[in-house]
This record gives sequence, C-alpha cells and structure tokens, in this order.
Amino acid sequence: MMLNMQFDQRVTINTNDRPWQPSPVSGVLRKPLARAEAERGHATSLVRYAAGASFPRHGHPLGEEILVLEGTFSDEHGDFGPGTYFRNPPGSSHAPFSQEGCVLLVKLHQFLPKDSAQISIDTSQTRWLPGSGTLSVMPLHEFAGERVALMKWTAAESAQSFSHSGGMEIFVLSGELNDEQGSYPRGTWLRNPPMKEFHPFVEQETVVWIKTGHLSTLEASAPASLHSRSA
Repeated sequence: MMLNMQFDQRVTINTNDRPWQPSPVSGVLRKPLARAEAERGHATSLVRYAAGASFPRHGHPLGEEILVLEGTFSDEHGDFGPGTYFRNPPGSSHAPFSQEGCVLLVKLHQFLPKDSAQISIDTSQTRWLPGSGTLSVMPLHEFAGERVALMKWTAAESAQSFSHSGGMEIFVLSGELNDEQGSYPRGTWLRNPPMKEFHPFVEQETVVWIKTGHLSTLEASAPASLHSRSA
C-alpha cells in the first residue's frame, strides 16, 4: 500500500470526507494520509481509539510523533489530553490505550537519525508568542532545520506569499485556512513540496499545526521506486 509518497507533489485532504478504516487491532481505526507500506515504515494518519481500546506494546525504530486532537490518549508514561504534542524518539516503545477514546494525528518512521529528544508538551498550558500582524506562534520542536509549531490567526489576516526549501505540512485544528487555491476547514491536511509558493489568509480565528524543513530529507531518503513515480 503506497499512498502520497511523492514528496515533490502538493497534497490536500479534507479528512472529514474520508471514512475510518480498520487497523490490525480491534477498537482502533485510522484514516491514512501518507503511507509507504501497509503496516510498517513511513506513515501519516489520523487514528481513533474507541473507549477502552488498547494497542500491544510496540517499538518505533525511526520515532513516533503525535498530536492529541480529541479525548485522552494514555500509555505507561501518563495520560495525554487534547492538545498534547509528544515525540517518542527512535528506539522507544510503549503500550498505548485510551479509557475514554481519542483521536490523534500520528506520524511514524520520520525522525532524523540523531533526533533523540523525548518531548511532551501540553499546548493548552503553553504560552503563545507574538508573530507578525495578528499571528501568534507556539514553537514545539526544532532539529537540524526541521521545525514544528502551532500558528494562530486571531482575525482576518493575509500573510505574504512564501515558500520553504524543505517543504511544509499543515493540519488545520480550528477555523478555516485559505490560500490562492482554495479553502481548508478544520481537519484538512496539506503538504506543500519544497519551494512551493504559499499565500495563506484567514477570515476567522484559525489555528494550525505546521511542520517545515523536513520534506527534502524524506525525499532524499525515499527508495528509488518512489522517485520514479514522481511527476
């Protein structure tokens, strides 16, 4: 199962329109957004745990990155409520579960080899930093040119067109993000390839999770078969 693994192409998915699909574990469903193989390797997905669902202990050879969107996600290290962002570095393992149910944005097998930081941030308790205009920023992680943050526009705002040499990935958490190609409500996942021009604007308060600087690294490490399928 290969899905959206051409990192030089723009991808836009309104996850509200995608059905939940079964996983190998009862009570755990998912909406795949990008995936190299059916049950291993690079993957970006929405994952939903039903109340009381659990997943067997498993390891993360190249790390796991999670943002809790709804409910409470738990493992032996604690309980993580809505807005919690955490990173389980390469070589880590855990046995996750959810007593009340939860929905997660999950990225697997995408860490740089030396990125070993164990991170857990409750974004609901973290201070926003001022950006340009009405924009506020909440930095979450930075390593070797890769940056992860939350961004919030509190009023109608148009940002200057920009691009990033390492590409960017966005998940709309609330409100509605717009650009020159369309409108993206809550639950939309966007991936812009390296150097793709992007001109975002909003008409209402909007919060997004954004990651930049990582797609060129992923492209360089992708198997030759993936490169041959890129347009």
